[in-house]
Amino acid sequence: MATINTSDIKNGITIKVDDGLFTVIEFQHVKPGKGGAFVRTKLRNARTGAVIERTYRADEKLEQAIIDKADTQYLYRDGDDYIFMDQATFDQVQVSSKSLGEATNFLKETGKAMIVSHDGEIIGVELPASVELTIAETEPGIQGDRVSGARKPATLETGFVVQVPLFVGPGELIKVDTRTGEYMTRA
Repeated sequence: MATINTSDIKNGITIKVDDGLFTVIEFQHVKPGKGGAFVRTKLRNARTGAVIERTYRADEKLEQAIIDKADTQYLYRDGDDYIFMDQATFDQVQVSSKSLGEATNFLKETGKAMIVSHDGEIIGVELPASVELTIAETEPGIQGDRVSGARKPATLETGFVVQVPLFVGPGELIKVDTRTGEYMTRA
């Protein structure tokens, strides 16, 4: 396994810590007037998304985790698992809904996704910043009901519920932000 020095830490690097795999979100090299230098880091757990803060001595060695990313296309759902096709090799990859987490709310058949794995274990999925989904069910807008900023719940084709403006009706295609789960615009 590759080891790196704390002076080589950069945003986006994934390291192995005793608690699991963590991606560096922020780091700061600190050289106080008294005492030795140290590195203050903010780390995100690759599996759960929890954020922790850790401080390391300047000469400390850390174990770098090699993360593989595969460009895939979502094909279909098989029970509790989701089936993806690797765009390079055309192999089918089976991913549990537990590994996908909140991403299941935005997966549409033939949609693109980046499968993230470490040592053959799938630890997550990266989606595009926004996806286009069809509204399966919502109350129809009433003529003249155009209050600025008013919202109503709408169930999408994936089963996810999002707040949309009053003028958006059932069967319409909308853009949803995959990071926040909020309505962006009509598509």
